[in-house]
Amino acid sequence: MKTKSKGKLFVMSGPSGTGKGTICERLKELDNIYLSVSNTTRDRRANEIEGETYFYVTRDEFERMIRENEMLEYAEYSGNYYGTNKKRVEEALNEGKDVILEIEPQGALQVKSIFPSAVLIFVLPPSFEELRNRLVTRGREPIDVIEKRIAAAEWEIQQSDKYDYKTINDNLDECVNEVAGIINKERERI
Repeated sequence: MKTKSKGKLFVMSGPSGTGKGTICERLKELDNIYLSVSNTTRDRRANEIEGETYFYVTRDEFERMIRENEMLEYAEYSGNYYGTNKKRVEEALNEGKDVILEIEPQGALQVKSIFPSAVLIFVLPPSFEELRNRLVTRGREPIDVIEKRIAAAEWEIQQSDKYDYKTINDNLDECVNEVAGIINKERERI
């Protein structure tokens, strides 16, 4: 009897507003993909669903998970913790599923140090002007928060050279197809 091979770990990063969440949602249509759901201490927004958007936990609970080494990676971003539960990822990989983590560069580089075979994909905006426009247009945050996200994007984009692949989300369908192609190419590697 042939044993099921272990899944591959993919990490998707990019500045807020590049569309990485939308890309990841579309990638769930690929066969054998598990989109990891992160834990966070931030408040749940009206349209978000517990266990689908995030697992919402208290700051005390998140810090307990850090102390007890339950997090694969984590970062503090805009005053809130975000992180990936190690056990959920390992279970999916051991079941032979390919796992996609949608996380910030700080966490992605933590994952790469633990899982050197992880494939890192960075989503770039077409320009800073377009990034600012996307953040303003989605209307979820006040302008001071948007400016902080733009400032953070500069550092995040500098980290993209540490990634295995970079793609520019100028056209969503083309970008999704490019990332799906990367995943399929990496699946064929031994």
